Amino acid sequence: MAILPFDNDTPEPVLTQEVNTAVREAMEGRLGLRLAGEQTADAVVRGRIARYDPDVPVVIQPGVGSVNVTQRQVQLTVDVEIIDQRDGKPLWKKQGLTVTGEYQPPQEADGRKKALDKLVTEIVDGAQSQW
Repeated sequence: MAILPFDNDTPEPVLTQEVNTAVREAMEGRLGLRLAGEQTADAVVRGRIARYDPDVPVVIQPGVGSVNVTQRQVQLTVDVEIIDQRDGKPLWKKQGLTVTGEYQPPQEADGRKKALDKLVTEIVDGAQSQW
């Protein structure tokens, strides 16, 4: 299995590394696949990070003259596909896959980690559905 760096259409450069690391670890750890170069791999995972919104209010409590946001959410949208290298056909493909992760301000990193966990679960489940 080869995992190509995901294209990143967001202003968050750190997402490229975080998504690639999470996908690689899931493929190796959960599926027991070995990583290979693109030329020798049986399958290739590639994708695009289409959208990242780190600050979606989830729980809003009214206050005196204002509102208080006590729970926020990270939203991450990706397009991802797993391609069979032998025939060039997609084994699994998902466009506009949106995952979320809730967090309490200012812990955006916690929300992003939760969203990445959901993302790799979707990808692993998609890969397994083709076996």
